[in-house]
Amino acid sequence: MRDWVRQAIHRIDSDRRRSADTHLYKLDIASLEQMGIDIYLKDESSHPTGSLKHRLARSLFLHAICSGRVREGTPVIEASSGSTAVSEAYFARLLGLPFHAVMPASTARSKIAQIEYLGGRCWFVERGCEMYARAERLAEELDGHYMDQFTFAECATDWRGNNNIAESIFQQMAMERHSVPHTIVMGAGTGGTSATIGRYIRYAGHATQLLVVDPENSVFHDSFQKRDRSLTIETGSRIEGIGRPRVEASFVPDVIDEMMEVPDAASIAAIHWLEQRLGRKAGGSTGTNLWGVLTVAERMRDSGQQGSIVTLMCDGGERYLDSYYDEAWVAANLGPLEPWQEWLARFDQ
Repeated sequence: MRDWVRQAIHRIDSDRRRSADTHLYKLDIASLEQMGIDIYLKDESSHPTGSLKHRLARSLFLHAICSGRVREGTPVIEASSGSTAVSEAYFARLLGLPFHAVMPASTARSKIAQIEYLGGRCWFVERGCEMYARAERLAEELDGHYMDQFTFAECATDWRGNNNIAESIFQQMAMERHSVPHTIVMGAGTGGTSATIGRYIRYAGHATQLLVVDPENSVFHDSFQKRDRSLTIETGSRIEGIGRPRVEASFVPDVIDEMMEVPDAASIAAIHWLEQRLGRKAGGSTGTNLWGVLTVAERMRDSGQQGSIVTLMCDGGERYLDSYYDEAWVAANLGPLEPWQEWLARFDQ
């Protein structure tokens, strides 16, 4: 068994070393730059599996292997709205392990196709809140390991450094005019990334604020405000990758400075606005992040503050051509975008 563990870790580390760090784009928004406010977007869609979750999946596999929970031939099971499952399917194939993803039936078809292309099998539930129990049962039936990103995301990642996303952000910002960000904006899915960023900010002694944005149909914001981890809802988030019907174990509110609710239609309006500026399509969670960034920028402008704001492009928009980039789907599910587009247009003046 030890030989397989050594080989598995070597393969994962070799894969990491072959991958360059993700690019940090500076968005050219003249109306803000003139006021001394700079906005940056870290492109996590450039990972081999196309999303921020590539980092998480790598950490989860290393954690499970080194904890003795995943061995040679162990079936790996995950509950996911799609992107984490795509990334875990990649690493399962790298290690020659069977992979099974439990996900909502509403998950983007392109994500399902990617998982199957990578050799994984998809199982579907009608509501997001049903994923957890189904994944646990499946792990028992297959004598496998339930990876459980929602429990282990915050402890599987080394928040002190070791190529985590927070360390990468601050290293890439080192030569910018506002090298220490005023604010980092991040959405919460498992809560693991916001926990990593919040802990790193404190560990490194930075004054940076952490703003966590939350979509509709998610309990994180209300839980943060009320300090109540028992909150649940039945409806799942329409912004894939973020927002949860329960407070996940990896969500760490005490490292968050502020939370903000973002309407789903505003998130989608923001990714269409971003495409006009960047020439790239992004997923809905990037729009949620960007809405939070621009809200912070407006506050800073109105109060005469200067500084930088950093957020993430969590995944690419090509996965959502039949939803967030389809006018009929948007109209039927979110309603008109014009009120939100009018607010965004103020930054073009």
